[in-house]
Amino acid sequence: MERTKEIFKVTIIGSVVNVLLLVFKFVAGVLGHSSAMVADAVHSLSDFLTDIVVLVFVKISGKPKDKSHEYGHGKFETLALTIIGLALVIVAVGIISSGVVKIDDFFDGEELEAPGMLALWAAVASILLKEAVYRYSIIKARKLNSPALEANAWHHRSDALSSIGTLIGIGGAILLGQRWVILDPIASIVVGVMIGKVAFDLLKDGVGDLTDKALPESVEQEILDMISEVKDVENPHNLKTRRVGNHYAIELHIKMNGDITLTEAHDKATEIENLLRSKYGKETHVGVHVEPF
Repeated sequence: MERTKEIFKVTIIGSVVNVLLLVFKFVAGVLGHSSAMVADAVHSLSDFLTDIVVLVFVKISGKPKDKSHEYGHGKFETLALTIIGLALVIVAVGIISSGVVKIDDFFDGEELEAPGMLALWAAVASILLKEAVYRYSIIKARKLNSPALEANAWHHRSDALSSIGTLIGIGGAILLGQRWVILDPIASIVVGVMIGKVAFDLLKDGVGDLTDKALPESVEQEILDMISEVKDVENPHNLKTRRVGNHYAIELHIKMNGDITLTEAHDKATEIENLLRSKYGKETHVGVHVEPF
């Protein structure tokens, strides 16, 4: 419960920043005649919407196990990460297509309006604020071991990076004159590509967890090494691992002397379960199958 409250707190702080920037950037983009800044405002809107997704799904993922979800509700948090990735894909495609249309219009002879200083200052404000929110969110995400909060932190970082591209495009269009106004829509395309890269990385992680992708090879080897050091246990094998939200699920077979009692075998399996939970968290699901030599 404390973890859920902390995630809520971090997300709400990010939401307040997103709303303020959304309004400021949209007004600055329209009044400052900057397609790159309007694209940045759309990105901030997607940030705000994904904040809502995180709040809803983290609330669900924090529920205890029940009869319909015997492994808990942790994957709802992974689902939130995947939805954020999909939202970013839509944002990236929209921004890139809008920039391509403006560039095509420019080469067809249509005169693009030069962006104003208000758009430039909006880009500066966005970079500073979103980088600050990213750093705060990523520290909390790693402390709380929250995939959804970490995904949202990277969403903040992608907004800061996109604003850097926007700043360059708007600044170039203002300082270099009318011939270089095309830098503004070019900057919006660069923004779209950066957002698309972040979206791809989030979707790769989210889909991997939802489809029960195994834990990294280094973690699996660490598990086998730990169990191999347990007294009277040999040949840990048939290891199966996956993530369930913010914790692990681990199943494996071990071999022990076939002449020991069932109670001794049970106690040794319990020892292994406690060992893994002490390493990876008390919510870790552990299944140990004992085989005789």
